[in-house]
Amino acid sequence: MMVGHALLAFGVAALVARRFWSTERALAFGIIAGVFATVPDVDMTYAMIGLVQSGFGGVWRMTAEFWGSAHLVHRAVTHSLVVAAIAGPAFVLATGDRWRKLLSAALLAGLVWVAFANSGFLGAGVMSVFVVVGTVAALVADSRTDLGPRELVLAAVFGLMSHPFGDVFTGAPPQFFYPFDVTLLHSRIAILSDPTLNLLAIFGLEVVLAWFAVSVYFHLNGGRVREQFREHIHPRAALGVGYALAALVIPAPTLSVSYQFVFSVLAVGAVGVGPQLHPKRPFRPVRNPTAWLCTGMAAVTLAAVAYAAVYQFA
Repeated sequence: MMVGHALLAFGVAALVARRFWSTERALAFGIIAGVFATVPDVDMTYAMIGLVQSGFGGVWRMTAEFWGSAHLVHRAVTHSLVVAAIAGPAFVLATGDRWRKLLSAALLAGLVWVAFANSGFLGAGVMSVFVVVGTVAALVADSRTDLGPRELVLAAVFGLMSHPFGDVFTGAPPQFFYPFDVTLLHSRIAILSDPTLNLLAIFGLEVVLAWFAVSVYFHLNGGRVREQFREHIHPRAALGVGYALAALVIPAPTLSVSYQFVFSVLAVGAVGVGPQLHPKRPFRPVRNPTAWLCTGMAAVTLAAVAYAAVYQFA
């Protein structure tokens, strides 16, 4: 749920920030929180080893090797609330003066050492990637926005800490209190008992978060959300209903084997890339990325609902 993490963090952070700041600052705060909400998943870089081992032979074999390698380290050292509480401020300290930079380096080096002490070279390697990516994110945020250190720390910590909670529905649960030997969840939370419907429910949650993020963006920009959606969704999104036929062709997906469904249903969103016709001059295309995005999201939403209906009742 990497995308879902970012969308939820962006939406919540931006909405709360708008109560205190201007729209521009609130959106910047939300975007930064969303970026940091993706940083814990840099532990997936280790999974590239799986691709090398697979010999790049066949898309499904490559996917299986990728996830097989990822599970060795995923949701461990970088998905800890303890790590987030230290790393968030340390990342932002790297944007300060010399003494703050030295303190940042000491804190981040300490995180790498703790990862090595508890998880060996593999853990230290993953933590090192996490440290580098988080520091770069903080430096870019500091240079591209007018947010101060306190605001950046809040955005970083919120983004990092919000991430693990979205992973409780898929795969192995995160190690919330790493490096301490405290287990919050022993297994993932299942929304539905049927494995295929459970996957569809989780995918539906991702789609809802996408609509939530876009709704927040429209709301903060002062427009009426419903009217904005009407203006930005083209009728061709209805083509997504045709994906229902996939339920009769591809194997029923589950969390263990979801690649065919996820990749193919997301591909339906490509209908949003077509020309958006201008309401007054119907043959003139309007280059509007927001309209493309909303139309693609609507197509994917209809595709997932249609697929679920056919799977359930066919």
